[in-house]
Amino acid sequence: MNKPAAHILVVDDDEDILRLLTMRLQARGFRVTAVTSAEEALTRIAVEPPRVVVSDIRLPGRDGLSLFEEIRRTRPTLPVILLTAHGTIPDAVDATSRGVFGYLTKPFDSQILLEKIDQALLLSAPAGPGGAGGQVSGNPEKWLEGVVYRSSRMAELLSEARMVAASDASVLIRGESGTGKEVLARAIHLASPRANGPFIAINCGAIPEQLLESELFGHVKGAFTGAATARAGLFQAANGGTLFLDEIGDMPLALQVKLLRVLQERAVRPVGATRAEPVDVRLLSATHRNLDTAMAQGEFREDLYYRLDVVSLTLPRLDDRREDIPLLAAHFVKLLTARNGKQINGFAPEALEVLATASWPGNVRQLYNVVEQCCALTSTPLIPASLVQRALRVPVMEALNYAEAKQRFERNYLVQLLKLTDGNVADAARIADRNRTEFYRLLQKHDLTPAMFRGDGEAPAKEGG
Repeated sequence: MNKPAAHILVVDDDEDILRLLTMRLQARGFRVTAVTSAEEALTRIAVEPPRVVVSDIRLPGRDGLSLFEEIRRTRPTLPVILLTAHGTIPDAVDATSRGVFGYLTKPFDSQILLEKIDQALLLSAPAGPGGAGGQVSGNPEKWLEGVVYRSSRMAELLSEARMVAASDASVLIRGESGTGKEVLARAIHLASPRANGPFIAINCGAIPEQLLESELFGHVKGAFTGAATARAGLFQAANGGTLFLDEIGDMPLALQVKLLRVLQERAVRPVGATRAEPVDVRLLSATHRNLDTAMAQGEFREDLYYRLDVVSLTLPRLDDRREDIPLLAAHFVKLLTARNGKQINGFAPEALEVLATASWPGNVRQLYNVVEQCCALTSTPLIPASLVQRALRVPVMEALNYAEAKQRFERNYLVQLLKLTDGNVADAARIADRNRTEFYRLLQKHDLTPAMFRGDGEAPAKEGG
């Protein structure tokens, strides 16, 4: 299967140069978007982020340097190549010191530009499967296993995750509960040189404080009541690989001190031991808490925070990546049908609309639970909107026109009146402030008969009143 063409954004207000650049890049096999201003470039980047931006420095309104600064602020991993005339070379050199990928002086050799773009593409190798780009450490096909997305926010995040995976830097993953922090941590591990080593995950908030130390660092025989044998901790189990500490913000202060010592000394001393054991572990951690607030309240150590937060990645809420909802829902249906052997083809269009417009306070985890409930209860190949609404616990809202709404209200109103009066038309008509003849016409319109509402099912000898 052919890889999709890399997307290059070219920005130049000179129509002739723009046309020439577009032709040369397309001839090389790139997919090119050409624009004439920085404002239009930023709009295109927001809609569909390119792999590389090639921009002239001199542009109308906001210039190329300003465009680069805005890109660096919002998408720091997107490479920018600047084209400059001789008079703006000092500006270009200064931009290079601030992070621009490179610059070329006009007139430039097109082959040099192509080589520079190839170098930039190696840096910006796409996070999604099937893209062109450089080699990934570990297994290049499996690092995104279980990660489903099409949104630009996730693409940018995964691009950063892939870059940081190549190092051994500690990473702090932030995000609300249910956003998929462990999934991202596993992806970083699989994209790293440690991919063939173990990946061990532990939720620091789910284990009692008195057991967490032994769980992390291990213990020797007789270290405490019940320690009948020695036991290695998770640091030792993750040796040569990655240890993921989820909800690190919930770790007790006493253990924070011991974790800091492990990170400083790269050695672990099991509970009850007199000697430390060296460990080679890459640490990833995650939290939904605001650690700045926790530090201010004395609940989290500042020195440990800076050890953990060498690189910070923030997962977006599901509400902020709605374009991913249909893909995620389809992915979960596939997983669940494979597990349960039930034949389900997906969601009806109306059901997908409900999913895409719903509020998701529980994020991806809540979406999975909703899909699981729908798969368990559906009796049709396509999951209907009614099941999705039931799983979301939201009232069913139907789009009725005025005539339909009026007819439904009339029918329900008449039914309630006849129930209230046990089928006595005279009493019901009086409550409705209508004469009996008009009331009978309303009943006939809705195929209602008073006898349906009488306890014995028989018409009385005389209508009351």
